[in-house]
Amino acid sequence: MRMMDCNRIALGAVLRAPLRTAMMLLATAIGVGAVLLLTSVGESARTYVSGQFQALGTRQVIVFPGKSETSGNMPGAMPGDVERELTLDDARAVQRSPYVEMLSPIVVGSMPVSYGGRERDTTVLGVSHDFMAIRGWEIGTGEFLPDVDFDRAPPVCVLGRTVKEELFSEQVAVGKWLRVGSRRCRVVGVLLTEGTSLMIDANEIVIVPVAYAQALFDISGLFRIIVQAPGRGDIDATKRDITEIIKQRHYGKEDVTVITQDAVLATFDGIFDTLTQALAGIASISLVVAGVLIMNVMLVAVSQRTREVGLLKALGATRRQIIALFLTEAFFLASFGGLAGLAVGYIGVFVLELTFTDFTFTPPPWAVAAAFVVAIASGMIFGIMPARKAANLDPIAALAGRQS
Repeated sequence: MRMMDCNRIALGAVLRAPLRTAMMLLATAIGVGAVLLLTSVGESARTYVSGQFQALGTRQVIVFPGKSETSGNMPGAMPGDVERELTLDDARAVQRSPYVEMLSPIVVGSMPVSYGGRERDTTVLGVSHDFMAIRGWEIGTGEFLPDVDFDRAPPVCVLGRTVKEELFSEQVAVGKWLRVGSRRCRVVGVLLTEGTSLMIDANEIVIVPVAYAQALFDISGLFRIIVQAPGRGDIDATKRDITEIIKQRHYGKEDVTVITQDAVLATFDGIFDTLTQALAGIASISLVVAGVLIMNVMLVAVSQRTREVGLLKALGATRRQIIALFLTEAFFLASFGGLAGLAVGYIGVFVLELTFTDFTFTPPPWAVAAAFVVAIASGMIFGIMPARKAANLDPIAALAGRQS
């Protein structure tokens, strides 16, 4: 029996039993489609986080209070949760470094804000004048915070767009006085920037001078210090110099964590790569289930095609050729199921992109290839038992319709 004959007989067997074939194609298609959908979700999360970090620029260094390697606190703990806090004097000392182009101390918290009988809880962000340039944000109307010393606390604020619309509606907000907690501040600007970056929604914040925020929350420490290096090649030198400056100010103790954007991005990349691979592994289990279904259905097919196998053996087909015939059928089933699964997966990805327009869903190429290969391998492996059962049939008994 030639290879062409083997392919023709196997394909004919697939086409002659449409219901049986549809069941096996559906099982394989669901498995392959699940791999594509789940890995595209993991890849989307990785791309989204990477985009958030890229939006910060490529020259940023962030200083957190607390040493992650030596303390039980997470880097970036809130003021008061670490052994020694970062202070405005620390920020001023770091600002004098030749490896620091711009710097902004940061204080963050939540507090009710109100105007004209309207009130809402919102995030209050205490920063300095350079913060907007470091983050690349833009002002829609008015201006940003004044360029004053960190210790000065002029009662001024800048609003996110959502906060402005909810409190002032169609009124002009610039020049109005807003109550923040127990204090009042004059609105000097409204942000043009929209969207969320590193858990800070630019639409949902009120920005005030850092010293003003410390007075609002009655704290002396900083949440973090964000620094911009002069150039991308200066980042390592900036990190070392900041660490040494803080160490000297803290009596020789290295009790801060200084990280770069690239380091954080590499960490998140590793996390999401592992997550994507784990999702692919979980989804691949369904391909094994599809292989088991192929095996069971083909075992039934062997019993239904006993006379056909007996006739082939009577005409001189060898045991190896019978095995090849049934494995070829399993290959066709797994291949067609895999192709159908790719179609199902990409249709699902398209639906996700229409539903969640802020995210980009694209299954990684390795997942597409792996899903298809695993589908074929699963079908072939689980097709071995039915193929061997068919090859072991006695030709005389098979012609009589008996399996033994």
